[in-house]
Amino acid sequence: MSEIFHQMANHYDTPERIQLAATIRSAIEKEFSEQTHDQKLIDYGGGTGLVTLPLASRFKELIIIDSAAGMLAMADKKIKETNQANVQTVEVEATMELPEEKADILLLSLVLLHIPETNVILKQLFHMLQPSGKLYIVDFDKNENIQHPKVHNGFDHEELSEQLKLAGFNSISIQTFHHGKKLFMKQDASLFLAIANKE
Repeated sequence: MSEIFHQMANHYDTPERIQLAATIRSAIEKEFSEQTHDQKLIDYGGGTGLVTLPLASRFKELIIIDSAAGMLAMADKKIKETNQANVQTVEVEATMELPEEKADILLLSLVLLHIPETNVILKQLFHMLQPSGKLYIVDFDKNENIQHPKVHNGFDHEELSEQLKLAGFNSISIQTFHHGKKLFMKQDASLFLAIANKE
């Protein structure tokens, strides 16, 4: 999968993706507290940094993690151009390999659908968070019109909530925030934001 994203990197930031990233960023930013300037944000599967790079100044540190070197090279180029000294990128070899980094806020934006073992990754993400940390997941609502061997066809809110509880999270909220045309495998789809706490 990372090889596919590596090949896509140079033409990944299309106007449609930039617009969708802005919609996602707006939804998550509304949920951030004002006191984020001393916190570390990890954008897991963050690709070219489309969602989080414009938020970097709000945080003490932003780390963009991805398995596609080409995507991270694009992110590094943007970081250099904008002189964002508090941002770094980290390449991981596989989706299930998590770094030693610990986050105050951990974001997965349209990443979970690419990971086969949802229960396993949620438990690992729990361990990547500091005590009192928060996990933010943006992904597609369950869509029965989509069948693909390599991605989930979205997520049911109740099922995901149960999986988050089993992973150790609490104070879980999941809300649909955006509906769009041809968003998911050329099908109309909706996006949700899940927020879960590690206490």
